Amino acid sequence: MDILVNLQAFLATADAAGFSAAARKLGVSTSVVAKRVTQLEARIGTPLFHRSTRQLRLTDAGQRYVHRARGVVTDATDLLSRMGEKGHDLVDHLRIKAPTSLTVARLADAFSAFQTQNPRLKLEIVLIDRPVDPVAEGFDIAIGAFPHSFGGVVDEPLCALKRLLCASPAYLKKHGTPKHPRDLVEHRCLSFLPTGPEWIFDGPRGRINIQVSPLLSSNEGHVLARSAIAGNGIALMSHYLVADALREGTLKPVLRDFPIPELWVKAAIPERRRNAAAVQALLTLLKTSLASSL
Repeated sequence: MDILVNLQAFLATADAAGFSAAARKLGVSTSVVAKRVTQLEARIGTPLFHRSTRQLRLTDAGQRYVHRARGVVTDATDLLSRMGEKGHDLVDHLRIKAPTSLTVARLADAFSAFQTQNPRLKLEIVLIDRPVDPVAEGFDIAIGAFPHSFGGVVDEPLCALKRLLCASPAYLKKHGTPKHPRDLVEHRCLSFLPTGPEWIFDGPRGRINIQVSPLLSSNEGHVLARSAIAGNGIALMSHYLVADALREGTLKPVLRDFPIPELWVKAAIPERRRNAAAVQALLTLLKTSLASSL
């Protein structure tokens, strides 16, 4: 068990870039964390961190071993959890990457319900709006809608993500309604940073790609929705973020004859974690929750 706790101290220190922050995360004193890392370095015969009064950073050996160490700790923790399970209780620690807007609007409730159902489960949820390799960055599940795939990772589809262009009635009255995607270059556009300013449409003769010059760019969809409702421009939005505004008439669909291709929300899972009971239980809940809310 000393090796396991020392590896946990090493990983916490690497993630936090300091002994004090790692100690707070682990619930022990700073000196305990430093001692455990020193014991591990003595055991393997090489330093894992460059230490200075200003910073703590991984050595080449530390960078080389950090991902393998994470896998060892995850596997050992999963094994110990399974051995200690009582009845159908789930005992695990899941590190989850999730997109900001989707989490704030929908996933936060799902995560809360999941933890209520499984009170012995620990969740670490990190909001990131870029493609993430869960193996390289130490996640058990990486949720997103990017098309990227990674080696040693299984992609589990969760649900389709419908998108559309929309604007306020006031904006359309003042600036006119575009008839074709190419008209957007003359309009004030509000763009979602993670997907970028190249907007793609399905036209009667195939795909149409338009490069817009955004008046506003943000990685948080609620910011774009509020700006669109205020009349600041035409926004490319996920439907779930503006469904209420569309029903209330504060936003109107634009270019309905040129639909925007759906994205698929998926969970990227390291192969070694795909059959973990907690991972499978969370995937089941997410599919049910997202299917009814998106």
